[in-house]
Amino acid sequence: MQAATLKRTPLYGRHCAAGAKMVDFGGWEMPVQYSGLIDEHKAVRHAAGVFDVSHMGEIEVRGPEAGNLVDFVTTNWATRLKAGQAQYSALLYDHGGFVDDILVHKVADDSFFLCVNAANQEKDFEQIRGSNKFNCEVEFASAKYAQFALQGPKAIEIAQLLTDAALAGIKYYRFTDGVFAGAPARITRTGYTGEDGFEIYVPPEFAAQTWDAILEAGRPFGIKPCGLGARNTLRLESGMALYGHEIGASVSPFEADLAWIVKPAKGDFIGAAALRRQLEKGLTRKLIGFEMRERGIGRDGYEVFAEGQPAGWVTSGSPSPTLNKNVGFCYLPVARAVPGEKIEIRIRNQSVAAETVATPFYKRKIR
Repeated sequence: MQAATLKRTPLYGRHCAAGAKMVDFGGWEMPVQYSGLIDEHKAVRHAAGVFDVSHMGEIEVRGPEAGNLVDFVTTNWATRLKAGQAQYSALLYDHGGFVDDILVHKVADDSFFLCVNAANQEKDFEQIRGSNKFNCEVEFASAKYAQFALQGPKAIEIAQLLTDAALAGIKYYRFTDGVFAGAPARITRTGYTGEDGFEIYVPPEFAAQTWDAILEAGRPFGIKPCGLGARNTLRLESGMALYGHEIGASVSPFEADLAWIVKPAKGDFIGAAALRRQLEKGLTRKLIGFEMRERGIGRDGYEVFAEGQPAGWVTSGSPSPTLNKNVGFCYLPVARAVPGEKIEIRIRNQSVAAETVATPFYKRKIR
C-alpha cells in the first residue's frame, strides 16, 4: 500500500534551507526543531521565537445568525464577544467529549473566524456545517491563510517594526486587521507559549516574505525560528492542553479542568445535556499537574499509582527547560486531583515518586 503524501505549508522550502529537522505531524511535514529544542525554548522565554503554524485550520461563519450558530456548536459564549475580541472554546460531541479545542474570533456581529487544530479541521468543519440550521454560511477557509506565531518578551518590539497597527493598544485575546510586512493580515494577541506575542494570518502567497521579514526584523533582538518541539514544552510549562493528550473525545471540559470555557447560561449547545448529567452524577476523574520527586520523566501514557494501586495515567510529560524540573499532566480520581498528593509513575516497570502540583508550572512576569 502506498504511503499517504504528507501535506506541506508554504514555508516548507524555507524550513529545509534552514536545516530544520522535519517530521510527520498529523499528516503534515513540519519542523520539529532548528537549532535545538532547548535553545529555541529559551529564545521564546527570554527574547523571541517565530513558529510556522500554517498547518492549523480556519473556518469562517458569516451571516445574520452567525453568532447563534457559533454559540450552538461551541461551549463558550461567542455572542457576548465584542468585535475584535477572541476567546478559547471547544467543540463537543453530544456525549460531552471534545471534537476539538478552538479559538473563536468575532470579526463583526455577522462574521466569526475560527482557528482549529490541524488534524481536526475537516471533522470540525463537518460538525459545524452539519449543525447549521441558522441563517448563515460556513466556509472551510484553511487554504486562504498561512499563520505565524511570533512569541516572547521582544515579540511586540519586533512586530511593531513590520506594521502601522498600534500593537500596544491590542489587549490579550484581541485582534486587528491591517498590513503586516507588506501583506494583508489579521494580527491577534494570542499564543500557545505562555509568553506575550502575536499570531498572524496572511494569504499563503505572502507567507515567505512575511517569514523572512519577521526573522530579519528580529535578528537584533535574538529571534530564533522554532519548531514543534519547543512549542510543546512551552505550552506544557504554561499549563495549556493539547488535543490528543489532555483532551479528546473521551474527555469532558470539566474533567480537563476547563470548566471556565463552558457557559450553560447562554442556552442550548451541543453537549450541554451530557455535561449537566455529568455534574449531577459527579466527576470521577480530573486533570492535575505533577512534578517528579525522583530521577525520571513521566511520559505520555505512563501509568500513575497512588498508595500502590493503579490510579490514572500521564497525558503529557517532559523536562521543563525553564524550571529545570521534570513535569507533566495526569488524570487521577477527583479526590486525588489536588496539589500535594504523593503519587508514583511507572517508568520501565519501576515506580518513581512524584507529587501533584497546581498549574501552570510557569507563569510569565508582566514586564
